[in-house]
Amino acid sequence: MTSQNSPPLETIGNYDLLEKVGDGSMGAVYKARHWETKAIVAIKVMLPQVASNPVLLKRFEQEFRIASKLDHPNIVKVMEFCGTGGQPYIVMELVEGESLGDKLHREGKMAEDEAIRVIVQVAHGLHRAHRQGLIHRDVKPDNILVTPDGKAKLTDLGLAKDSDANADLTRTGRGLGTPDYMAPEQFRNAKNASVRCDIYGLGATLYHMVTGTIPFDEDEPIKAMMRKLKNELPNPRTVVRDITERTDWAIRRAMSANPDNRPASCREFAEDLLGQSTRGGSNADIDANVESGTWYIVFTDPEGMVRTAKGTTKAMRRAIKEGQLGDPDKVRGSQCKTGPFELLYTFLEFRDLVVAPAPGPPLSEMSMVNISKMTRPGASGNNAPARTVPVAPAEEEAAPHFQLPGKSEETAPSRWADLVKLVVLVVVTLITTMVAARYIMPLLK
Repeated sequence: MTSQNSPPLETIGNYDLLEKVGDGSMGAVYKARHWETKAIVAIKVMLPQVASNPVLLKRFEQEFRIASKLDHPNIVKVMEFCGTGGQPYIVMELVEGESLGDKLHREGKMAEDEAIRVIVQVAHGLHRAHRQGLIHRDVKPDNILVTPDGKAKLTDLGLAKDSDANADLTRTGRGLGTPDYMAPEQFRNAKNASVRCDIYGLGATLYHMVTGTIPFDEDEPIKAMMRKLKNELPNPRTVVRDITERTDWAIRRAMSANPDNRPASCREFAEDLLGQSTRGGSNADIDANVESGTWYIVFTDPEGMVRTAKGTTKAMRRAIKEGQLGDPDKVRGSQCKTGPFELLYTFLEFRDLVVAPAPGPPLSEMSMVNISKMTRPGASGNNAPARTVPVAPAEEEAAPHFQLPGKSEETAPSRWADLVKLVVLVVVTLITTMVAARYIMPLLK
């Protein structure tokens, strides 16, 4: 590690660059020192050849504008942007530590408790971003920094979408993000990426953390995409047997092909992982039962009689698993014996027994063409993060239909029909002209 008193590599703006700490597709990140304040910061410097591209330069500026709106302990703070000169740069806080991607590359899978602690922190930061109308769109291990004491910070908002800004930088039909961690619907159109796309990225990242393997790891991206759409994800517990059932379920729910089956928010995803309810009320009976974990469960027995069972969370979960209470989708519960009674999916203690991942929509022809044009992300060494791969843009969308490139929208029969119509029109016109010349014109004379 270079000393803060070491001679600078070079100077940029009011900063001395002390050492390079990372590389990316758009530039490099340096540890730097301010001339006057001596503050130590991180500076992302854009490569000159990249800065000459106005679209990429605008995206670099957008990264600063979006990140500057966020102030959260689990998001890297940015302070300054300079877009003039040959090397535009962004000044941000220096996070002592390493990327989660580097950590996984070096050490392999993490302990489940440690992985959950890190990912919940990131979920908290993302939840704040989402509440401010921002979607990250590239959640992955390389974009999560972890300090030596275990604090996690989300970084690299270069692909983030501001819901209040125009989306000129994201064309309809173009997928942006990193394929291994990207939600299937984001392949088709990143412009409409939602909160649930980021939740998918969180789930895929946690999958990698607790299993040590990349989800849907295929040499050919089209195979990975097909498996994503069919929910053909090896359960985490089949890869690492000691992963808990709750973590296994929370990951698979977050990675559902159908976004409607994922948690609606990062907070809900964190609650899925932790299994801790934030429900409560002023009623003393409810408060007492929350402390003791006592539940009142209303169900219908095989004879059609409505009955109420009382027991601890553990006892009720066992009864539901064993089918003693009938169809869990119809069972209602409360922690107060007088109700109100609600369906079990509303309670974190039982949601994993009721809500299950489900397959997504069928893969369209256009999506298959897009996927076939992608290249795999690189992984040659610790400093070779997965490359963001843009997917080929689709035709302008006037309806929920995708046209294959080089193929006419019209079928052969429709073209013949148009030709026949044209011939008929010409014949009718000739006949009309001949009749007019033979009978009408003499009368006009």
